[in-house]
Amino acid sequence: MRERHVERTRDVRVTLDGTPVLGRRTGIGRYTARLAQALAEFPSTRVRLLGLTTRGWRALRTNAPAGTTACGPPLPARLLRSCWSLAEFPPVELLCPGADVVHGTNLVQPPAARAAGVLTVHDLDFVDAADAAGAGPNPRGFVRSLHRAAVVCTPTRAVAERLTARFDVDPDRVVVTPLGVDGAWFHAAPPDAALRGRYGLPPDYLLFVGQPGPRKGLSTLVQALDPDLPPLVLAGPPPTEAPPTGSGPRSTGYLPEEELRRVVAGARALVLPSRDEGFGLPALEAMAAGTPVVCSDIPALREVTGGHALLAPYGDSSALRSALHRAVSSEGDHGMAAARRHAAEFTWRRCATETLRAYRLALTSR
Repeated sequence: MRERHVERTRDVRVTLDGTPVLGRRTGIGRYTARLAQALAEFPSTRVRLLGLTTRGWRALRTNAPAGTTACGPPLPARLLRSCWSLAEFPPVELLCPGADVVHGTNLVQPPAARAAGVLTVHDLDFVDAADAAGAGPNPRGFVRSLHRAAVVCTPTRAVAERLTARFDVDPDRVVVTPLGVDGAWFHAAPPDAALRGRYGLPPDYLLFVGQPGPRKGLSTLVQALDPDLPPLVLAGPPPTEAPPTGSGPRSTGYLPEEELRRVVAGARALVLPSRDEGFGLPALEAMAAGTPVVCSDIPALREVTGGHALLAPYGDSSALRSALHRAVSSEGDHGMAAARRHAAEFTWRRCATETLRAYRLALTSR
């Protein structure tokens, strides 16, 4: 009876944690912004982004995705998150009243007095990192957020299965919400001479996109390179540690999205040699741009690439080298037409539709 009532209700008022949207938008920031915009396109949703602190709220007022509004308190974000990791105060209604659903977009689920809670868990690498550092299996506040949320969203079935097994989460509380590929990726053109000159791009190059870190497998990638392969370019923040070779890969630094699309479109192959990924959006975006993909043979990347990438076991530099040589060979088109069709199946509207399903499920459980 409750479910039928929810389906008849026209408007769902949603408050999303807008913190990832502030500043330079990394993967989670792009997810939050694109999801908010896609949700706002449904007549049945009213979307607000919660900006913690006055500065965050003001920034969201000018930079919030189309169709959304901003709300937020003049309070220190660290103080709020510290309170939320230990207790159920203050409830989100005191900061941004009137929500039916409050969505924690990046691991932190704000407590609520009445609103239904939905939490997105992008991956569980942070848990493994905490284990390796001796910080215990449950990082502070995360388990509390898991218990606080009525429904948990994950970008892949791979993350959902790990989450349910490791934290004993009821599978019926988990909804898979695959990310989307912006349509502009399908029309991306390789960089022209001016863009190549700006970033010192060689005529041919392999490309890694993302934030370098221990799980990204860059050391294995550098070991896999040989003189017959194009040089490596890193698009994103430079590595914090020097690579194990004297001249190391070239780094462009952070790229605006339009320029990133062109740099990806001009690469001989995009390489994602990660130990762990929650989704692997750069792989799909590269497919959309017509660029071959080489990545680790791990569950999430197998799921997302759908048989359209060249796979190598994580940490195996010899297998990765062989895959890279196949990717840059001139024999055939590497199935890129099929890869582009596969990437086209992933849209932000689909992500929003599945997320709305999570909201409906959360509302029925109140």
